[in-house]
Amino acid sequence: MNPPLEAGGAPCVLSRTKDRVRTLTLNRGERFNPLSEAMIAALRAELEQVAADPSVRSVVIAAEGRGFCAGHDLKELRAHPDFEWQQQLFGACNELMLLLTRLPQPVIARVQGIATAAGCQLVSMCDLAVAADTARFALPGAKVGIFCTTPAVGVARNVARKRVMEMLLTGETIDAATALAWGLVNRVVPGAELDAAVAHFAGLIGALSPRVIAQGKQAFYRQVDLGLAPAYDFAGGMMACSLLERDASEGIDAFVEKRAPEWGD
Repeated sequence: MNPPLEAGGAPCVLSRTKDRVRTLTLNRGERFNPLSEAMIAALRAELEQVAADPSVRSVVIAAEGRGFCAGHDLKELRAHPDFEWQQQLFGACNELMLLLTRLPQPVIARVQGIATAAGCQLVSMCDLAVAADTARFALPGAKVGIFCTTPAVGVARNVARKRVMEMLLTGETIDAATALAWGLVNRVVPGAELDAAVAHFAGLIGALSPRVIAQGKQAFYRQVDLGLAPAYDFAGGMMACSLLERDASEGIDAFVEKRAPEWGD
C-alpha cells in the first residue's frame, strides 16, 4: 500500500530498511513535521506494514529538517472547527500511539531537533529514545489556549508527575540534558554521534531472539499499568510459559556451553 500523500505529492513518511532495521522518516521538515491527518495516516500505514514483516527486528522513527515533530498542525485544526472531525483526528492519533506499544518490534525515536506537544508524545510512546544534545522538548499547548491533554498521557508514563505538570502548566521548553534526567529519553549524544547511538541500540536488539523480544514487549506494556499483585501474577505466568519455549532452551544451553545462541525466526 502506498503511503498517503499531502498536496504536492511527496510522501509524508520515507521508509528504508538496512540490516533488518526499518527507518521511518517524517518528511515535512520545512514545517517541523506536524502530525497532520495525512502524516498520522502515513505513519500508521508504515507501522502496520512493519508489524507483519518478521524480517524487521527494530524500527527507528526519524525526521527531516531542523525539528523532530511540532505536534498537531494548528492551521489544519483551525480549518476544521467541528467536533466530529476533531474527535476523529485525535482518535486516529491515539491509535497511532497505541500501535507503537503493540508493534512486535521495539521502536527507537531518533530525535535530532525540537519535539513539542504531540511530537513530545511521539517520543514518549517509543520504546527507546536517543536525542541529540541540541534537541528540545515541550508541552506548550496552554500558550495557545490548548492544554496538552493527550500528549500528557504518554509523557506522564515516562516522567514524574510534578515534572509533567511543570511542562504542562508553564509550556516552557526543556533541553536534552533535562529530558534525560527526567526520564523522557535514554541517551543524549552530540548530533554527529546520533546515528551511531541509534545503531548501537538497534544492533543489540537485532542480536536477540525476535520472538522473545516481541513477547517481552507485549508483556511489559500489559503489566506496567496493573496493580502490584496482578502484575506479578501475570508476569509469573509469562515467565513460566517462556521457559517452555524453544528459544529459552537454546539460550540457556548456549550460555552453559559458552557458545552463541541460534535463535528461531
